[in-house]
Formats: sequence, C-alpha cells, structure tokens
Amino acid sequence: MNTYAPLEITFTRGEGAILYDKHNQPYLDALSGIAVCGLGHAHPAITETICSQAGQLIHTSNLYRIEKQELLADKLAQISSLDRVFFANSGAEANEAAIKLARLYGHAQGINKPTIIVMDKSFHGRTMATLSATGNRKVQAGFEPLVQGFVRAPYDDIAAIKNISDNHSNIVAVMVEPVQGEGGVNIPDESYLNQLRTLCDNKGWLLILDEIQTGMGRTGKWFAFQHNNIQPDIMTLAKALGNGLPIGACLTNEKTSALIKPGNHGSTFGGNPLACAVACSVIDTMEEQQLIDHATRLGRYFLAQFSKQLGNVESVRAIRGKGLMIGIELNQPCTELVKAAADRQLLINVTAGNVIRLLPPLIFTQQQADQVINTVCELIQIKLHQAAA
Repeated sequence: MNTYAPLEITFTRGEGAILYDKHNQPYLDALSGIAVCGLGHAHPAITETICSQAGQLIHTSNLYRIEKQELLADKLAQISSLDRVFFANSGAEANEAAIKLARLYGHAQGINKPTIIVMDKSFHGRTMATLSATGNRKVQAGFEPLVQGFVRAPYDDIAAIKNISDNHSNIVAVMVEPVQGEGGVNIPDESYLNQLRTLCDNKGWLLILDEIQTGMGRTGKWFAFQHNNIQPDIMTLAKALGNGLPIGACLTNEKTSALIKPGNHGSTFGGNPLACAVACSVIDTMEEQQLIDHATRLGRYFLAQFSKQLGNVESVRAIRGKGLMIGIELNQPCTELVKAAADRQLLINVTAGNVIRLLPPLIFTQQQADQVINTVCELIQIKLHQAAA
C-alpha cells in the first residue's frame, strides 16, 4: 500500500555503517534505520546469533516458558533497575501495553475514566490508542473517532501539567518521551523529568517513559532517564533492542508489575526465542565494545563541530543533541535535503518539516562523523544561499 514515499534507492547489503545499493554503490548510514541498527549492519555477533538460534528454535508461543525470554528479561531488569517485562513485536505494541497498564491502575483505584497526560509534538505509534496519544494532528487525521482517555500538555512545561491536575480528577499517569524524536529532537530542561517524577509521586500517578527511540544507548546512557537519576513506573522499548529484528518491550516496577494477570494481555509472537536471543546478543555486544561511552564522546564531538560551523548562521535556529541523537533546526522547511544528501551517498532524515535529524549507529567512527558533518554543513549552506538568491 502507498504508506511511504520512498527514495528510488534499493539496498542489497550492509556492512557496519555502510549500505550498498543494487549497483554496489556505498552510502554512509547516519540514520540507522530510524534509530534501529545501533550496531550497524550485518554485525558478526548478531548474524551468528540469528543463524544459531534459527537452527535450534524460532517459535513455541507463550503457552510455554521460553528460556531466552527469561534471560533477556533478567538482562533488561539489570540494566534498567525495573522489575518485570512484557515482550511485544514493536514500539506501538509496547506503548499499547503501557496504556492498558495505566488504565488497570486507574480502575484499581476506583477511577472509572482513567486519563493519561500526553504531550504536544509527541509520537507514540500508529495503532488507534497510540495515535490518539500522539501529539501530531497529521498522524490522527482521518482516523476519528480517536480513543478517549488522553489530555494534552505542552512539552517541557511543568506548570501546564500542574494546571491540568487542578482541573481533571481522573488523571492516572503522565506519558512522555525523554527526548522527542519525531517531534524534532526536542530536549527538555535538565530538571523536567525530575519534576515530573516528583509530581507523579505527589499525585499518586504513574510516570510512563517512552524510550523507544532514546533507549539502548542512543543518548549516552542505556536509557535516557538515567541522565536524571530517576526511575519510571513503566518504560517502553523497541527499535535498537533487536538491531533490526522486530521486538518491543514494556518494563514495569513493583507498583505496576502486579496489575497484569493471565488473560489480561498477550502476544502470539512477542518474546519468541529468535527475537530474544538477538536482543541478548545486542546487550552483550554493547557492553563488550563499550558503545555507550563511545556514543557519549562522539555525540559531544558532533555538537562541537556543528556549533563551530553553523553556530553563527542566522538561518540555523538551534543545534540540539544528546549522545548520538542530533537535530539541526532551520528557520525554513528543508525536506529536500534528504534527497540532496542521498545524491551524495549520505542517509539522513528531516523531521517536523525543518529539523535535520541524525541517528548514526553507535559503531560510527570519528572519520565517518567528519564526513557527515562536512556534507550536512555544505548542504545547509547551499540551501541557504539558494534561498537568499
């Protein structure tokens, strides 16, 4: 179906941060399949795990215990300090689980119409519940009636959430991205998540963090909330967890773990042996190669170089970044730069219409970073020169 408008490029193989098209032309991938392939393409450890596990067992269903699922749950609990995991197939499914948990939490307290505070410019998925939670009218248009039970607040605005709490008695949770990805790589005030945590504690609400794009080392920590030394009640993951193999996860703490009972929720494919074996290999490889520290250092390098070359350019509104999640906001639409970069064999993204978004693999080298920086800065200068002409 006509759900995307893809570029006229077909990739046939990949190696590290390089993708090769059907003409064997190399492209530097600074998008990672939209923050998915954190280890790059055809990583030997992931390839070996897929082949080995596929030769043993791919699927049994959750009617039986799954050893690799339990192993992955233990690893995720260890690196997140959360307690339990529900495995799904995507980020949207992980967020559906989080929304259902929040509603169970509300009903357990006698709240008949539990309501979740969500944010403007957010993105949580394209199922009916998650697009209803998303703060982007374009995603919702044509799919009304939307799912009820959400009230919206401006991102990075604690006062607005306090005002909502004064006027709504059915609030049970706040659902937020630590950094808004699709919304334009929007990074909140350093104290924002801490203030949300305190407010949720005071009000008896759940704090739900959507770490689907920010998780698995992308921001220079396993999870973005770890920059703030807090703990969510519920956290959702997907994207980089499987390095391209579909898997999602909804993690809970002790307060929320007991809400789900057999029959409340489930997934036919979620947490199958193949997906979980690969996710275990992703975590092990990231630890062995110390990729999270590398993401921190290289992210700082990106920001320093972009600031040096673009910081005084009037048409560049902002340069934002956390780890290897980088956004350059222009004062005009710039979607055509995606094709312009591809013509130079560089893969980037433009989100929110005017924000160049870079999500390179965590295995990126400084030499590859320099190639991205020089190409992106040159494309921006060309565009601005043309606009001024």
